Amino acid sequence: MKTISMDQFQNYRFLSGVSLAPHGEDAAFLCAKTDMARNAYDTDLWLLPADSEARRLTTDGKSGGFLWDNDSTLLFSSRRDPEIAKKAEAGESCTAFYRLNLHGGEAEKAFSVPLAASLVEKVANGVYLLRADWDLRFSKANTMKGDAKAALLAEKKAEQDYEVLDELPFYFNGQGFINKHRSALFLFDEKTGKLTRVTKETFAAGGAQLSADRSQILITGQNYTVKRGDFTGVYVYDIPTGKTRTLLRPTRYDLYGAWWFGEKILLLGTDQKRYGSNENARFYTLDPADGAVSLFADFDDAVGSSVGSDCRLGGGKSIRMDGGKLYFTATLRNASHVLCLDAAGTITPVFEQEGSVDCFDVRENKLTFIGMQNMALQEIYTYDGTRTQRTALNTEALAGCYVAMPEKLTYLNDGMDLDGWVLLPKDFDPAKTYPAILDIHGGPKTVYGEVFYHEMQLWANMGYFVFFCNPRGGDGRGNAFADIRGKYGTIDYDDIMAFCDAVLEKYPQIDPARVGVTGGSYGGFMTNWIIGHTDRFKAAASQRSISNWISFCFTSDIGEGFARDQMGLTGKMNPWDNREKLWFHSPLAYAQNCNTPTLFIHSDEDFRCPLSEGYQMYSALLQLGVEARMCVFHGENHELSRGGKPQHRLRRLQEITDWFEKHL
Repeated sequence: MKTISMDQFQNYRFLSGVSLAPHGEDAAFLCAKTDMARNAYDTDLWLLPADSEARRLTTDGKSGGFLWDNDSTLLFSSRRDPEIAKKAEAGESCTAFYRLNLHGGEAEKAFSVPLAASLVEKVANGVYLLRADWDLRFSKANTMKGDAKAALLAEKKAEQDYEVLDELPFYFNGQGFINKHRSALFLFDEKTGKLTRVTKETFAAGGAQLSADRSQILITGQNYTVKRGDFTGVYVYDIPTGKTRTLLRPTRYDLYGAWWFGEKILLLGTDQKRYGSNENARFYTLDPADGAVSLFADFDDAVGSSVGSDCRLGGGKSIRMDGGKLYFTATLRNASHVLCLDAAGTITPVFEQEGSVDCFDVRENKLTFIGMQNMALQEIYTYDGTRTQRTALNTEALAGCYVAMPEKLTYLNDGMDLDGWVLLPKDFDPAKTYPAILDIHGGPKTVYGEVFYHEMQLWANMGYFVFFCNPRGGDGRGNAFADIRGKYGTIDYDDIMAFCDAVLEKYPQIDPARVGVTGGSYGGFMTNWIIGHTDRFKAAASQRSISNWISFCFTSDIGEGFARDQMGLTGKMNPWDNREKLWFHSPLAYAQNCNTPTLFIHSDEDFRCPLSEGYQMYSALLQLGVEARMCVFHGENHELSRGGKPQHRLRRLQEITDWFEKHL
């Protein structure tokens, strides 16, 4: 049986954005693959006909988001136009869109807009709703002419070496500096070339949904000029008149979406009163006539899929409306399922199987979804009572290779049954002893599940036991289970250590003197915490971590709100008057106890867990005489392990693997 190699992920295909044609039969989707030479990803548009195999529609690797223009035509963005690159060099924003007829022929340019824009929905023939990144300072240059345009573009170029900050948040992970930037909505008329602004300049748009007659746009978001608030409003834009009506002011709910739902508006959101900012969203109805909000379905679990993997790239919709019902993914225990909410407020299961549903579309209760099933890489499946695999795009990537099947280990701690899994090393011999690696998930409000993880499979193929679990603080088991506000490093640490004990007891082939620990984000925090509280691990690899909640509070893109909430600072409690609480939960406070050789992995554009968090812990260990190494990735962000440049992903995995090979 062949061994999975470190660079094998360059053969994986990453699927996203599956969408059914208006007639509901054919499906289109995006497929990406690494280009190691360019250190980038090539993304193409694919078609999955109802009655045949999937086929590629574009081949230049430059395709972007798309929508169905009609049953036989796709409208999509592409970077193939050389004029776009020229305009970008001159400081102008521009996006080109192309049409492709599925009956044959090459894609033809349909139109371009002077915005960094993406397609939202088709309003009418030749009229589209677009979402754009709007720079309050310089985006208007795109619509100007002559000397005025040249002067503003010259000013923009002159400002490239500076960042002037006067808003919060001023940057955001994966987006860079967002000071004076807003997510804006526009209508574009292809025939006239006219752009019509839907949202005001200082409004940050969230979701946008067309009404059934396509005359109104339901919008979520908020307006701000200095500091973005915690809550979201609901608005209706009337296309014929161009007027906007406020249905719900942004003073009470943090909303994840809003949909037309019969005579009312269906909301998915939380008031954060029971479990803080990480509270699972519930379904409410909003009466457009009087603005009254009523609880419609009290769902305690997490809407959306939070089943982790390092073998995805790109997104897609996880909530769809069809036939007057709302279909949505939800994370239940350790898998993502699809559920359905009907007009009576009843939630029923549609698809319940181990693995993940990464995005989907639905017609008449039949699902078409991209998912990770049966420990395989992403493929497209249909489900109408029976799951049918429709693509085999990743079959060859792992053909003949050893894929370790997760052995589930449910254990008890503090009266709570908890889930964990163990991967056996390749060519496992019960008479031998082996090193092992504990992998800790991020979040903390995510889960590990029974899906393919490249890094874990690599280590299992190299002869390691790999084990991982879902401690308290994670998703899948309701709000109370996920609520560890003010408890970071306490009950969750106990859960993980109890899991280690259970694994070592069940698998005596693991050499307890050769066990390593790693994790990213929350897993990085926990790795930092662990090395300050136990010497049981021979080596550690801390990735995109938190080491100091006080500094995190004022440097992370979500720092103020997340730190205050997760540290249990309620009401008028603030970081200044609660330094002891924040310091108690900071791994840096226990650095003097560290003896474990530790590798730190961080990215200089990680604005979620800023680079300074890694620097602090790394510096502390070296000052204390503990063996440490730090690898900083330029131009990468918090998503390095999942969406970083291919060569950087390879270097990251090489660094961690070499560290464990050296010490374990």
